[in-house]
Amino acid sequence: MSAFRVAVLGPGGVGGLLAGLLARNGTEVLCLAGAETVAALGRGGVSISSTLFGDFAVPVRAAERLSEPVDACLVTVKATQLPTALERLPAELLGDALLAPFLNGVEHLALLRERYPAAAIVAGTIRVESSRTAPGQVRLDSPFVRIELAPAPGLAPRAERLAAALRAAGVDVRVVRDEVAALWGKLTFLAPFALLTTSAAAPVGVVRDRRGDELAAAVAEVAAVARAEGAPVDAAGVVGFFGTLPAGMRSSMQRDAEAGRPLELEAIGGAVLRAADRHGIAVPVTAHLVDDLRGRYPERSPR
Repeated sequence: MSAFRVAVLGPGGVGGLLAGLLARNGTEVLCLAGAETVAALGRGGVSISSTLFGDFAVPVRAAERLSEPVDACLVTVKATQLPTALERLPAELLGDALLAPFLNGVEHLALLRERYPAAAIVAGTIRVESSRTAPGQVRLDSPFVRIELAPAPGLAPRAERLAAALRAAGVDVRVVRDEVAALWGKLTFLAPFALLTTSAAAPVGVVRDRRGDELAAAVAEVAAVARAEGAPVDAAGVVGFFGTLPAGMRSSMQRDAEAGRPLELEAIGGAVLRAADRHGIAVPVTAHLVDDLRGRYPERSPR
């Protein structure tokens, strides 16, 4: 079989981790990023610090813009960065390559399908706590890296090839049939997690202890919206999953709030409110959290 060429658009906390793991296992990796990150990757490659995979550094190729064919492209930027980042990924060069976005929320797929009509777009989700500590440097804090790929039937073999490369690199990957279930299954966990840890400015253990009723109510609300969208979400199971998380685990939204960066509030919480409105479902706890954070961070959560 020919070499598997993977581009990673946005080698930050998530993309840098996946790029490093894939490259360490022998996959041809091309990172697409800004000039500062490209220069850093050229000097030192990707450096990973983790308990799960150990500490290692691996060389990768890097460029500011895709200029050659690839077999697959992982889109791993924040939702707030997506429109600008896509300028690095010309549709005519991507062609019919596999495009797997690992973004928070559910609304980005429509944008990608409009912009890349020839690409083989496969919905993806990732559950991980990782962060970019400097250009080309990533710290993994969670004891897991879990990915779901949800291809349309005709794309299953190509999704399986990407899944195989990720599994060989050490990632826990499942290929599932239901795109809506995958995306809304994650959002039912992510929205309460992100909104409440950011609202409390505290990790999940504090939220469980001090705002457990609010957490359960938010999960129930998002689960109701998910079911209306067609996803068979079990709210009790999601609440139970929260109980298994390390007490110190923080959401990326909380870290962004603390660091003064733009927030994915609209991609995560706003998406729930918009879907709830379409279905006529009341989500008062979620709405209060979103409105409160919009008020606290008006310039960092553009609508």
